[in-house]
Amino acid sequence: MDWISGIQKALNYIEKHMEEELDYADIASQAACSNYYFQRIFGILCGISLGEYIRNRRLTLAGSELSKANRKVVDVALKYGYESPESFTRAFVKFHGITPSEAKRDGSKLKSYSPLSVQIILKGGHLMDYKIMEKPAFQVIEKVEKHSISDSQQLNTIPEFWGRAHRDGTVAKLLSITSARNYIFGICYGGDLTDEKTFDYGIGAEYDGNAEVPEGYRVNEIPARTWAVFEVRGAMPEAIQQLWHNICAEFFPASEYQPTYEMDIEVYPAGDMTAPDYHSEIWVPVVKK
Repeated sequence: MDWISGIQKALNYIEKHMEEELDYADIASQAACSNYYFQRIFGILCGISLGEYIRNRRLTLAGSELSKANRKVVDVALKYGYESPESFTRAFVKFHGITPSEAKRDGSKLKSYSPLSVQIILKGGHLMDYKIMEKPAFQVIEKVEKHSISDSQQLNTIPEFWGRAHRDGTVAKLLSITSARNYIFGICYGGDLTDEKTFDYGIGAEYDGNAEVPEGYRVNEIPARTWAVFEVRGAMPEAIQQLWHNICAEFFPASEYQPTYEMDIEVYPAGDMTAPDYHSEIWVPVVKK
């Protein structure tokens, strides 16, 4: 499915089912990708988590109903997925700045969050250095943790994982094992099929099979794939976050390639990651549209 049409189909699905219980996996299936990858792409493109977007849209609709119709607060709360009037009121006040009861009065001021639509807008003209690389299957040795995509928790838990890996010697251990001693991987796997709310993230390095695998580490095979390789220039994490946005918003909509949604790899060479001239890479497995 085309990158743009898939995301728009998912947005249309959300809007159509706003008054029902929305399953994030069902939303992701509209875009033909995993729950994890859809939420990740959504957050990169929109700057807001999927859960926050749905809450904002529901509270917008709830506010409109209360201001225009003689509806009971409890009925509107239940309609938009809140288990009690109290939880609805807390969320309503946080979003609108007034209570649901106050919203029923004439002249009350409410906030509105419009539905998103996907558009290709020509702006910026960002220059992206990339190459298409055919790479045979290779093995990595890695330490892996599960991370949650709920409310974009991974934005905090993955940096925490990297911090621990540097402090507890994981990174040093990996560099001592690998034959490619000048870089290390951060690998996002495409979602756990048995638990659509979590995904595996590995900190690893290439493995040639000659060294003993320490306890707490695993060896995994990365399959042969065609990779789009993007060069990142600048201090972490800002530079890589900005490039991810450009890849999702500009490269894939306009290119002849689309991601396979299996995984992606960030490649970090040795060096000062906070330096303005630090170079790293993003590898995304792709197929032609």
